[in-house]
Amino acid sequence: MAELNSSSQNGGGKYKRKKINARVDLTAMVDLAFLLITFFIMTTTLAKPKAMDLTMPDKTNVDTGLPVPASRTLTVVLGKDNKAMYFLGELKKPMIAPSVTDFSANGIRKAIMETNKKVHDKTGKSMIVLVKPSDKSQYSNLVSTLDELAITGIQQYAIVDIRPEDVNALNQKGI
Repeated sequence: MAELNSSSQNGGGKYKRKKINARVDLTAMVDLAFLLITFFIMTTTLAKPKAMDLTMPDKTNVDTGLPVPASRTLTVVLGKDNKAMYFLGELKKPMIAPSVTDFSANGIRKAIMETNKKVHDKTGKSMIVLVKPSDKSQYSNLVSTLDELAITGIQQYAIVDIRPEDVNALNQKGI
């Protein structure tokens, strides 16, 4: 490094103090910084993806299952324009007539909670929900429906294929 000496060249004038260049060794500071960076990198946990567990039936034993009573079965048919149709029982003889709702908290969630209470009061057992997405429904509607089932505490539900009579009912309702 180059140094500048400031010495007075004046013969009899005032004396100036000689400035001393102070050098600070930053090696320890850099070591400490790298140790801290390493510590925080090693101890940080990244955000874990949130996923819902979904159990699907075995394809080989589909037809050997026991029949489900219609009095405990709520069917949710997903349509277009963020709308859904739901009914309790069979579509030909429903215990709760097919109704159209949306995916808000006052929509499908309220319908699931009220129907679950009616089924539990009548049969003493939990309700079973069948979710039938149509060709015109969006994937986010299916996810919203599964979220609402998890929020309301429904333990038994299934995603099944839509039937032609369900499509006709959706067309009649305009969704």
